[in-house]
Amino acid sequence: MIKFEKVTKIYQGNKTGANKTCALEDVSFGVKEKEFISLVGKSGAGKTTLFRLLMGEERPDSGRILFDSVDVQKIKKSNLPYLRRRVGTVFQDYKLLNSKTAYENIAYALEVIGASDEEIKKNVNEVLNIVGLPDKGNNFPMELSGGEKQRVAIARALIHRPEVILADEPTGNLDPYNSSDIIQLLLKINELGTTVILATHNKDVVNNLGKRVITMEEGRLVRDEANGRFII
Repeated sequence: MIKFEKVTKIYQGNKTGANKTCALEDVSFGVKEKEFISLVGKSGAGKTTLFRLLMGEERPDSGRILFDSVDVQKIKKSNLPYLRRRVGTVFQDYKLLNSKTAYENIAYALEVIGASDEEIKKNVNEVLNIVGLPDKGNNFPMELSGGEKQRVAIARALIHRPEVILADEPTGNLDPYNSSDIIQLLLKINELGTTVILATHNKDVVNNLGKRVITMEEGRLVRDEANGRFII
């Protein structure tokens, strides 16, 4: 489904070329449909860069990223929104609009593509039910707990029924109780048929999952293990 083939990404630093940073170096791995993968490593290991490249937000300096055999680098800029509807993204800091209710935050993703009010209502209510917040649609972000905000963010990521969810440190701002809830929700989404790639540096989360673990260190892939553990 997804393939990284010898991908290298270098950030050039200042105008003179000093302070170059190799964010990824010769990274190769594949992701099968309906897999759940933990992508682990310390801050700066390259996890977020992998996500940005997969979404077409940046381009590799060498190598290829394939999504269903299509080279992401060769997708026209005008066609990238179609790719991004197939990939939902969840962030550590939620990225909710504080001036909109939970319902409106989720609905916005459908409004921008011209969905009808009836379609929006049906789909938003469905994803609010999936994430366990059927009665929170009229609440603003400031009225929600951290765990509830992240559930709204996950609902927003689900609204296009994506084939893949990229979760970038989704428990980073949460206490252990809410972290466990969010991970269980991601597992539920995976069981419903969505591929999930979870980027995290939380050892307890990873080691309790018992899923495939890809370990990054300083931009290099150093381990790729089924039923792996976070052992950095």
